Amino acid sequence: MDIRVCRPGELSAADRAAWSCLQAKAHLHGSPQLANPFLSPEFTLALGRCRAGVRIAVVRDGDGEPAAFFPYQRGALGAGKAVGLGVSDCQGAVHRPGFAWDPKELLRACGLAVWEFDHLAEGQPGFGEGISGAFASPVIELDQGYAQYLGELRARTPKFVRTTLYKERKLGRRVGEVRYVHDERDPEALRTLMAWKSAQYRRTGRSDRFAHAWIVRLAQHLFHSRSDRFAGQLSVLYAGERPVAAHFGLRSDRVHSCWFPAYDPAFARYSPGLVMHLRMIEAAAREGISYVDLGRGQKEYKDLLKTRDLTVYEGWVTRRHPVALGHRAHRAPVRALRNAVQARPELFASADRLLKTAGTIRTARTRRT
Repeated sequence: MDIRVCRPGELSAADRAAWSCLQAKAHLHGSPQLANPFLSPEFTLALGRCRAGVRIAVVRDGDGEPAAFFPYQRGALGAGKAVGLGVSDCQGAVHRPGFAWDPKELLRACGLAVWEFDHLAEGQPGFGEGISGAFASPVIELDQGYAQYLGELRARTPKFVRTTLYKERKLGRRVGEVRYVHDERDPEALRTLMAWKSAQYRRTGRSDRFAHAWIVRLAQHLFHSRSDRFAGQLSVLYAGERPVAAHFGLRSDRVHSCWFPAYDPAFARYSPGLVMHLRMIEAAAREGISYVDLGRGQKEYKDLLKTRDLTVYEGWVTRRHPVALGHRAHRAPVRALRNAVQARPELFASADRLLKTAGTIRTARTRRT
């Protein structure tokens, strides 16, 4: 393999076009996850504006044409990770159908001792040996249109659909006319969403992603990213003139990836988040989106809305190097504990209650000060 590594700003326009072309071909050849917007060149280039160490390995075959693009982040001493690890919901190399690679040769060319991932897409023949766990990633298939999807949803969960639509009507009667904007361009609406999400993270005892300046910058940059193949998309549900729920995610020409949904807790009785998701799914189908990716993670609303599960993987690809051994020894116990808790409902419920209690205490202290 001919492997050349470049910084995001050094990627040529021709290579960017080739990368996008490989994504389109992957979807047509039965690898829809490779069309995910988190694997688009635009996401990697945006992250390169916000984080150090972002690199792209361009792998060419014998005729000199790009066969694969491998974005990654390089840390100290060659400890590498997937681009956007911790916020990216789909990771891996975008490659020509049927193309395989030697992972150790790739890591050596990239100057990496280890490459860590937690949302590796299916169809990554070079990274299979590093997989340590597989996880369901629910999706909503829309190839047959929204009417078909809603009909199947009604048949599967009639009470859920009936109750959600009733709450939408009730919200309109008591608060104001319900209005949905699929592609809201007001930056103030994005700031409102991030404030809701930060409050939700703190309230539930989770780490506040928007407390990190680079994640705020990334979301703001992606909000302004617009093309036929890729966009950061903000969707907002209004009651009267007031926003009651919102979602910021990414879309390619075929896949809409959910990312940061949130709602105003003052309107929780109306389930505005669920109402917004149904409106968002309808609009995505109208745009020709093949599926909405709800992302890895156990949530009741995902189980209700999904049509099936894809699979994502976590693990490490390593070569013989002391940095690789140390990195894995440090990270493996933490990841194993987290997965054990999430896999057992009784442990997850207890941990969730503890986090929410801690979040309530922390919120109360913040208000007093």
